[in-house]
Amino acid sequence: MAAEDSSVSGVAGRYATALFELARDAKAVDAVKADLDRFDALLTESPDLERLVRSPVFTSDAQGKALAAVLDKAGIGGIAANFLKVLTANRRLFAVRGAIKAFRALVARFKGEASADVTVAEPLSDKNLEALKTALKAVTGKDVTLNVTVDPAIIGGLVVKLGSRMVDSSLRTKLNSIKHAMKEAG
Repeated sequence: MAAEDSSVSGVAGRYATALFELARDAKAVDAVKADLDRFDALLTESPDLERLVRSPVFTSDAQGKALAAVLDKAGIGGIAANFLKVLTANRRLFAVRGAIKAFRALVARFKGEASADVTVAEPLSDKNLEALKTALKAVTGKDVTLNVTVDPAIIGGLVVKLGSRMVDSSLRTKLNSIKHAMKEAG
């Protein structure tokens, strides 16, 4: 199953696949996904937690103690907490973001959903998010889960990656195209 999708490969993919199979067998896929989404949000909100997760300077024991406190405070338990603790014990906590992304892809495939990575210059309104979901559903025939990233460097427009297809309608790309055309003409 994991080999079919390039987003579910490597160390993170192997861990995500094992977690998915465990969660599926325990009929806890949605609960595990919710806990991992909450942990991912904590990583985004806290540079200190991100540093703890990514830095090889911290010992496994120090990471484990800090992680246990974070999980307890966030109310993350069960399979997701055990998964994060295993990553820590095996010195693979640095791969947690990739594992969460791969787990989401496995869940989407399991539920017959598609997942799209969307990059925008500024946050989209709920109305625009729904319009984008509707447009992508028309293309794929599936419900589409959006992973939205805000990147002011694209200036405007958006970049949508759906599986191996990518649509780049960002202003930065259009300006670069014009710049290259002008250089070739001149």
